[in-house]
Amino acid sequence: MATKPGFRLSVLTLIILLGLNSAFAQDELRKTFFKDADIAKAAAEAADAGLLAPRSFADGMSSYTSAEDTLARGRNIETVRSHAADATQSFRTATTAAELARVKLAQVMKSRQDAANARAPELSPEIWNEAQRKFSDAIRLLERGDLKTASRREVEATALYRDAELVAIKAQYLSETRRLLADADRARVGRYAEITLTKAKQLLADAERELNENRYDTDLPRSLARQANYEAKHAIYLSVIVRRVRDKELTPEQLVLDWEAAMRTVAGSADVQPDMEDGPERLTAELVSYIEGVREANQALQQETAENSARLAEMEEEMSALDERLGGATAERAALIQRLEAQARVKEQFDQVDKMFTQSEARVFREGNNIILRMVGLTFSSGDAQLGSQSFDLLAKVEKAIDVFPRSELIIEGHTDSFGGDDSNQKLSQQRAESVQQYMIDAMRIPTYRLIATGYGETRPIASNETESGRQHNRRIDIVIRPNLEQN
Repeated sequence: MATKPGFRLSVLTLIILLGLNSAFAQDELRKTFFKDADIAKAAAEAADAGLLAPRSFADGMSSYTSAEDTLARGRNIETVRSHAADATQSFRTATTAAELARVKLAQVMKSRQDAANARAPELSPEIWNEAQRKFSDAIRLLERGDLKTASRREVEATALYRDAELVAIKAQYLSETRRLLADADRARVGRYAEITLTKAKQLLADAERELNENRYDTDLPRSLARQANYEAKHAIYLSVIVRRVRDKELTPEQLVLDWEAAMRTVAGSADVQPDMEDGPERLTAELVSYIEGVREANQALQQETAENSARLAEMEEEMSALDERLGGATAERAALIQRLEAQARVKEQFDQVDKMFTQSEARVFREGNNIILRMVGLTFSSGDAQLGSQSFDLLAKVEKAIDVFPRSELIIEGHTDSFGGDDSNQKLSQQRAESVQQYMIDAMRIPTYRLIATGYGETRPIASNETESGRQHNRRIDIVIRPNLEQN
């Protein structure tokens, strides 16, 4: 390649001028010859060309290294410039090829990232490595221009990455369960606790099926795996007890008496007579009733405490402000007294509404002046938003409760548990709230301007989503009554 005389002269002049300081001279020469190469190299690295265009990027690095070595040894300046120019061209080619690969291989790159996020290199190394080989082949073929074969390798790699991802997800959620069941099988637990062990195995199968069908919604399979773990451990415990009974180390009577002793301890703490002459059913019912009563009483006390604190603070603030003013004090005090009387009336109305519902129908509580009807007896079929005829009697009671607060604003809130996708839960909760809203319009003749229907999906749980009981509490309709304190 010919070199312009002017260029040779300028470089020679630079060398002579800087000859007294070779290190400084070399640095200046590097800036002169490597400027374009450094820019092209940075662009290639930003485009991830080392992964997506490895051949061109490797060529660029080879020329770049040769240019650096030639400069460091003080060899021919023209050779340095030539290698640097070759590196610049290769890096630019690599950048273009990497940008093309990012577009053409978008699907496989997403599946690769998903698998990596699921820790597939660690938890599914064999499938991951095979997918990596296919991915590398696709990149190599695409860089060569063989788009057809590259596309086939992309499809194969995508499938392998997805397989690796699923295996890794299962390993994260199901490995402990499988280990417990393997331990149980080695200990021949099935001979002594067959029912419980079978239940554990079925729960594991259900969890695996859920992951196969929707690997990204792990709430349900995680819960199923936890239940399976519990049942597996419980089966191992039961097998020990059954073995002791079989070996006459423990009589059935002693076993029952031991369990009754535990229930007597609980009954003593609840101050409930531990009557089990006909079995534990009656005592169980009494303990459940006691616990529910304590929970309701605690909730009522919390509400009353909050209301009293808020009311006291409000009264102190307004009385203090009124005492500082002379004009209009009498009228403002009268307005304050009127508002406090309205709040007292709301409390009386709340007590009236509270008596309308049983514990299995609705939980009634207050938040400030708002009345909340938590409709525990209002149920929907799974995935359905249509009200069934079995709910009409309960909704008739709701209508009577609403009539206690004329001209009040009504907010119907729909809620779900955490199982299922966020978007689908949001949509379902909104549909259920609107279903109740439409019933109020059609059957109760409530004007639409008084009604608001809002779906919150899974965002406002009131109990743990890790238990069936908790999820049942979270799948609910709350009706919020906002009394009109001025007209109520």
